[in-house]
Amino acid sequence: AAGAGQPESGSTTEVSESEEDEYAAAEGPPHRALEEPGNPGSPASVHLGTGVQHSLVCRSPSPFILCHVELQPSPTAYALTPPPRCEEGDGDSCSICFEAWTTAGEHRLSALRCGHIFGFTCIQRWLKTQGSAAKCPQCNKKARRSDIVLLYAPKLKALDNTEQESLKKSLEQEQSLRRKAELETAQCRLKLQVITNKYGQAQQELQELKALIADKGSVPSSSPTSSSSSPSSLLGVSQRLDGSRTAQYSFSKAVLVSQGGGCRVLSYCEPLSCLLASQPSPHSTLVPGFGIKKVSVVNMKASQYVPIHSKQIRGLSFNRQNDSLLLSAALDNTVKLTSLLTNTVVQTYNAGKPVWSCCWCLDNSTYVYAGLSNGSVLVYDTRDTSTHVQELQPLRSRCPVASLCYVPHAASSTFPCGGLIAGSLEGGCFWEQTNETTYRPHVLPLENTGCIDIQVEVDSRHCLVTYRPGRSNPSLRCVLMALTRTPLQDSTQPPSCSCSTVQTFSAGSSCKLLTKNAVFRNPDGTGTLVCAGDEASSSTMVWDAGSGSLLQKLPADLPVLDISPFTVNGKHFLASLTEKMLKLYRWE
Repeated sequence: AAGAGQPESGSTTEVSESEEDEYAAAEGPPHRALEEPGNPGSPASVHLGTGVQHSLVCRSPSPFILCHVELQPSPTAYALTPPPRCEEGDGDSCSICFEAWTTAGEHRLSALRCGHIFGFTCIQRWLKTQGSAAKCPQCNKKARRSDIVLLYAPKLKALDNTEQESLKKSLEQEQSLRRKAELETAQCRLKLQVITNKYGQAQQELQELKALIADKGSVPSSSPTSSSSSPSSLLGVSQRLDGSRTAQYSFSKAVLVSQGGGCRVLSYCEPLSCLLASQPSPHSTLVPGFGIKKVSVVNMKASQYVPIHSKQIRGLSFNRQNDSLLLSAALDNTVKLTSLLTNTVVQTYNAGKPVWSCCWCLDNSTYVYAGLSNGSVLVYDTRDTSTHVQELQPLRSRCPVASLCYVPHAASSTFPCGGLIAGSLEGGCFWEQTNETTYRPHVLPLENTGCIDIQVEVDSRHCLVTYRPGRSNPSLRCVLMALTRTPLQDSTQPPSCSCSTVQTFSAGSSCKLLTKNAVFRNPDGTGTLVCAGDEASSSTMVWDAGSGSLLQKLPADLPVLDISPFTVNGKHFLASLTEKMLKLYRWE
């Protein structure tokens, strides 16, 4: 039965389970005497350190005897088995060779441009074997041997800030949604005001129509006069009474102010019913310097020139006292008060630096403000003729204060504060007046460059910020913003004042001069109008602040420098000033 290739007697051979089954089927059950592990002389007493059961077949001298032996692992086999690798050190080993990094030597810390870290010899060998198609072993981004950077770190740790970044992203999203909600709230508030005004006007028209029907009485339908009292005729009367639907500015008259040009700013004196336009002296040899030209709005004619300053005038302002006292600021380092009743300068303040803007305090007419070329604002008391009583230092840059406007205190839930808004070429600041001599600064969230003018509509607590064209925005922009005040959250910290965007109006792509625009109540009482000079088309743009639509484009001969709305005998007008001309438009 045993072949020629049969192993020698007494030898031990390892076979698989399939072979074991074949032997068992051919020879019958094996001898159990050799399976006992306690027999030290038997091969079953051999201990293997692999921890796995082995099947051995022992061939006896007789070729017909086959023994099946199962070896059980000894207790020492488990003791010699190495423990599993700790997962805590996975970040301290190279992902190629799974060996720990070193701070020096060939296997020191190194990284690719993608940011993944390896041992220097491992990543160098990896990129060398892959040749020109080498990639990062972890992210498969293209890599070269020159991209390997050695890292000098005695100990490398990575802080898990995933949750922190997720919370930060959620906070930014919430802040964005909050700003969007505030913008929508301001727009809805403005639309509600417009709708409320229209509703009041509709109620008034309805009362007028009812009174008209009551006066006409009932007229037979067959009579020739029945058409005058029919509903269609009453609708025509309603359309004529509703001036807001068809009313607009129409050209009234143009007045030549300066033959040689040089006009700059414009203001309206209500007690004298005259417009004041700054200009150079028409007789520079006899009376050098700069002054104002009076233009009567009664007969629409230029009347008189009043000399005031020795250099160009940059600001004109009136108070609420109706005393015809004009405040003017010029580049000759002075701020002056001029009585238009006598056409004489009654008080002069030397600011020490060129003055770019000025305004009155609308809560206390004894105080005036002057914006200087170094960014500071001087506070003057008209009862003190010597010097300024206070100086408001700039918070950020020292750019010239191009615009000053005062916001009076009001019983408003959104913005009850009063104070001064100072605008420069690099932003704006609201100086909240807490008492007669104390001002608290609040930096407004405006753009850092290109701000040329800030105007305020005191009733609706809105301000109009004008930006000149730049790299990010190639056109002139007028941004209507609502003044807001955050509620008091902590008794130790005062509430902060800010502003939020309501509407944005775009004009032409050119703005070389520092122009002044206007925001005011609609003459028909429904909403707010925004007017700005468009230098590219030499015209005056008129927008509706509620809808943001362009209502009119009033042409001019030269770029418009200043705009002033005014009212005379219940009629509403709009004046636009260029370097030479003053154009008047009437609301009809």
